[in-house]
Amino acid sequence: MTDDLKRTPLYDEHARLGAKLVPFAGFLMPVQYPTGINAEHRAVREACGLFDVSHMGEFLVSGPDALRLLQSISVNDASRIEVGQAQYSAMCLDNGCVIDDLLIYRFADRLMLVVNASNLDKDWRWVSRQAEGLDVVVENASDRIALLALQGPSAREILRPLASVDVDAITYYRFTEGEVAGVSAVIAATGYTGEDGFELYVAADDAAALWRTLLDAGADAGLIPAGLGARDSLRLELGYALYGNDLDEDHTTLESGLGWVTKLDKGDFVGREALAAQKEKGVERRLVGLRLTDRGFPRPGYDIVSEGSVVGALTSGTVSPSLGYGIALGYVPTELSKPGTGLQIDTRGRLVDAVVQRPPFYTEGSIRR
Repeated sequence: MTDDLKRTPLYDEHARLGAKLVPFAGFLMPVQYPTGINAEHRAVREACGLFDVSHMGEFLVSGPDALRLLQSISVNDASRIEVGQAQYSAMCLDNGCVIDDLLIYRFADRLMLVVNASNLDKDWRWVSRQAEGLDVVVENASDRIALLALQGPSAREILRPLASVDVDAITYYRFTEGEVAGVSAVIAATGYTGEDGFELYVAADDAAALWRTLLDAGADAGLIPAGLGARDSLRLELGYALYGNDLDEDHTTLESGLGWVTKLDKGDFVGREALAAQKEKGVERRLVGLRLTDRGFPRPGYDIVSEGSVVGALTSGTVSPSLGYGIALGYVPTELSKPGTGLQIDTRGRLVDAVVQRPPFYTEGSIRR
């Protein structure tokens, strides 16, 4: 029942634009607009797209033990984050399996955790429990913060005249506070598309007016609204993992391709002991990228086959709008995870040839690092 679903502060804007609205993570969200997923995908790769990602959750952490809390729940080393910098990380159970992946933003007086909407309640309970006994204040600010993502090679051109700060000075995974079209905002050079762009954290009450202003200001530069369908195909072309598909509580960070953010030498954190033991023993399965070398449409859940035997299953998959062939992610035994390994995908009874390829699949993005 749609009556049970939450609506972001931009719901009326999506309805006005004729978006196809679908249930997602407890929200009624736009999967596409009348332009269609492929057109929205191409706009982000070639010009710019505007996404509503206000369903994401935001937790604010402050107080003397704020960093101590983050170090205990995050696999990455939060002590290395500078003021004005964001960091990608994950939270784990005691067994090293992934509760959620998240972004951590460090302000002068607080930290902000941005978590997935589908895990918001679970994450809030987890963070609150880990904060017990610490001199820290944790606030769930999700309902009062909206998040707009302006993504594409034209993003800076569009944002530059609207911002009160020098947006060209904001490099990848850095952020600042300022105004956009007179609206107070956290302006972050982060995103999920592989393109240059910004995520704008604003008060929920300011979101609709800013959304309209951005679309008007960017019209001549090719800006169009984009939905969850394009967001999914864009992130998959980069090999970015999606919680609930590629990341979950059944796989550890080392299995899920997040070893690069798992800092076992930073000190103790939840899941460290199990992850250290797994690393010493050897990881038995890994999340890999797969490129189809024959025609076919890979979908989540399709079996991965090696020499006639099922060895895993796809967790994400699509035909890449940018590349024109099938791409996917899935877990396979470690001995089959080396790039160049030939495998097959069972697409509804038809075996399609594929090869293991280390992401990103698409390498022409405009990110300024």
